[in-house]
Amino acid sequence: MNKELFSLDGKVAMVTGCNTGLGQAMAIALAEAGCDIVGVNHSDAGETPEMIAQAGRKFYAITADLSQHEALSSVVEQAVTLAGKIDVLVNNAGIIRRADAIEFSEQDWDDVMDINLKSVFFLSQLVAREFEKQQTGGKIINIASMLSFQGGIRVPSYTASKSGVMGITRLLANEWAAKGINVNAIAPGYMATNNTAALREDEARNQAILERIPAQRWGEPNDLAGPTVFLASKASDYVNGYTVAVDGGWLAR
Repeated sequence: MNKELFSLDGKVAMVTGCNTGLGQAMAIALAEAGCDIVGVNHSDAGETPEMIAQAGRKFYAITADLSQHEALSSVVEQAVTLAGKIDVLVNNAGIIRRADAIEFSEQDWDDVMDINLKSVFFLSQLVAREFEKQQTGGKIINIASMLSFQGGIRVPSYTASKSGVMGITRLLANEWAAKGINVNAIAPGYMATNNTAALREDEARNQAILERIPAQRWGEPNDLAGPTVFLASKASDYVNGYTVAVDGGWLAR
């Protein structure tokens, strides 16, 4: 096996929502494989810059509200100014709102869709234009969900947005594969992050979830490291429009 297929030396990856959790783990994995990181966060980047430095790579911080469409072009411009180029985009930033569908508000619908789907499409569009200018192709990795495949309960806008992420991943791959731009997605299963703390603390819900997972454990953020590096590297040059489930076997049940 040629290890250079997985090397990202000299590459620059933009990762949204990388101050904690899954985004942080993916940013660190990309840095350890050779990428400098442009981190786009709504607030402070937390401990991520220090972790990237420990991996021997540079971290460029951008603060932006990705729900504001007019801010996206500035984000890409800043990234190119700071890092010189973009080779990889990881669309990780996302939010969730919970309520029964019969009571769900229009505001909660719009807030989730703006971040989870609209910003993913338009940031991908802007970065793809940059790839074309650079004439080097590029990699786009979207973050889908188990609810890209399933309906869930009490999360109507999240389910709609993540189903949409899988759909536009396919659409963009159809249009951009011939340009040397690979668009794929990762669908994390039940992961041990801040967002799932309440579920894990609920003994009955926690047990019901574990019983459904063949691996018999919650996923850890680092479980996304390998798939992320693969989809960002030359090893995935002929992988287009696919959503990789990293779920401990959840969907296989």
